[in-house]
Amino acid sequence: MRVAIVENTRITHHGQVGVALHEAAALIDLHKPWSGQPLPARPEADALIVFGGEQSARDDDSHPYLPALADLMAAYAAADKPVLGICLGSQLLARAFGAENHLGTAPEFGWVDVTLTDEGRADPVLGTLPETFPIFQWHSDTFTLPEGATHLAHSATARHQAFRIGRATYGTQFHFEASRPVVQDWTRTFPDLTERMHPGWGARHPDLARTRGREADAHGLTLARAWVSLLA
Repeated sequence: MRVAIVENTRITHHGQVGVALHEAAALIDLHKPWSGQPLPARPEADALIVFGGEQSARDDDSHPYLPALADLMAAYAAADKPVLGICLGSQLLARAFGAENHLGTAPEFGWVDVTLTDEGRADPVLGTLPETFPIFQWHSDTFTLPEGATHLAHSATARHQAFRIGRATYGTQFHFEASRPVVQDWTRTFPDLTERMHPGWGARHPDLARTRGREADAHGLTLARAWVSLLA
């Protein structure tokens, strides 16, 4: 299988998603449109993954490729090829299907509890997780649910944590790819940003990683493997 991956920022970790893709022997087509690299004009791979970034889903002036990326996600979904949007990727997926993006209204950072809806518990991907589970978050924006989408999960701050469109198009606001090594690298690389999002994060991070992070790692890999299984 061949999977197209879109990175939206200079430092992008594939994390648990990368582990699951490696286990499945997936071939990767890597796209970095933030660097000026053009996006494919049509779905060419068997699936599409869109990772996060520091921009908003509506930052077309500073990132003029965003409308084309939203269109590409919709085209993969229309072709019934699996799509996964994480954080910014989920916000772009919501945009692609006509939802509203709400900027700066739902800040979350750290390992946060997320709860499945009834539909989430029955979902073939999200339903592999406990009803409530800790998972890593780093975002300020949120979105409305696209018309016709299935609402899969929520948190206390952001109601729309995960949704599905059709058979295999998924958006997750939370960073389930972010294993403890990924979070440690973010903490080391972006100390000012992480402290701004969570005052005292640098001091609390090691203890949280040993407890909440350990549990979240297991859930993230379970979720990654479940999504990758849709490609078979």
